[in-house]
Amino acid sequence: MSTPALEIDSLASLEERIRRTVELVDALRAERDAAVTECAAARVERDAARSATSSAGSEAQRMRQEIEELRGERKQVRARIEKLLGQMDQLSGS
Repeated sequence: MSTPALEIDSLASLEERIRRTVELVDALRAERDAAVTECAAARVERDAARSATSSAGSEAQRMRQEIEELRGERKQVRARIEKLLGQMDQLSGS
């Protein structure tokens, strides 16, 4: 009588271990899926940041070029104004 009871306990123990193993596998799969999703989101965010950085660099370069153009224009305007002031001085001195 003890042998069948021992076999039933052994079978129940085996069933319990299998059940716990299945639960553990399910939990690990869920964690893996969450990690994969998080990784994909991080990659999207990284790519967006790279794109923004590239755009900002291009915009900064464009603005530097525009500043240089404006400085050149300012220099030309200053020279023209100085020339006009010189002509006005000549007129008032005559």
